[in-house]
Amino acid sequence: MDVVTVIERLGGLASRADLIRATSRADVDRALRAGAVVSVGHGRYATPGSDQAAVLAFRLNGHLSLTSAAVHHGWEVKTVPDVPHVAFPRKRNVAQLGRRQVVVHRADLGPDDTSGIATSRDVTLLHCLRSLPDDEALTIADSALRHGEIATLRRVLASVRGAGSAKVRRIGLAADARAANPFESVTRAICLQVPGLHVVPQVVLSTDHYWARPDLVDRELRIVVECESWEWHGDRKGFVKDVRRYTLLTADGWTVLRFTWDDVMLRPAWVRAVLAQVVARAVGDARTEVADAWPAAA
Repeated sequence: MDVVTVIERLGGLASRADLIRATSRADVDRALRAGAVVSVGHGRYATPGSDQAAVLAFRLNGHLSLTSAAVHHGWEVKTVPDVPHVAFPRKRNVAQLGRRQVVVHRADLGPDDTSGIATSRDVTLLHCLRSLPDDEALTIADSALRHGEIATLRRVLASVRGAGSAKVRRIGLAADARAANPFESVTRAICLQVPGLHVVPQVVLSTDHYWARPDLVDRELRIVVECESWEWHGDRKGFVKDVRRYTLLTADGWTVLRFTWDDVMLRPAWVRAVLAQVVARAVGDARTEVADAWPAAA
């Protein structure tokens, strides 16, 4: 997997250590020399589009918003937008050329609503929770918490009013700093759509025979959901370790489900159907229509 793809799958930002683990030191250095990735802080890298988005917003006299603002603040996202999201005052005319270069949003922002070239952290999180699809919103909320924005989320939840406030609270309360990455957050967003399934990130399971910290765990139903990325255990040692762990969990009565990045990001309906079927069996509900509704496996 190339360096740029790894950054994109990690939510638009990645540490040098993560990139080297997924590729190699030589690949990372080569990508930096070629300009395929840029440094955005000590040991932190992004694609050049992240910097270009800020330059474009500045030139058009707007502010980065939604997903583009989240990336600017250092939060990982489900998908880095190809075209920057930029907010402009409601009555400001945006030239036709500018409209083709950015996704235009309208918002009359006060002095406390902006931070440099982007909407403030509070406003960014509020806009994302209110306007983005659930999986994208949860990914950004998880990421914000992972980067220490607990007070920010609390302020947003305490002050939100009006249309969409119920959604903001629902997703905000579901956010969890323990989520390891966007892949895991999107998977958990799918799990939240399955009645009866209640997964928690990064729960330690241990007995005299094994120690494991799966990505997502429902203790009551004894279901483990793993988000499988080849870059995280792309060598023989990692592969063998994981296979043994899954085998021991299964032998101990756990149902282990392993989903790839492609399935979670591109085939969420299929992932949701599989989860629903497993939950139905776990609670003793033989609803065969769930299985009949599954999308094709290939």
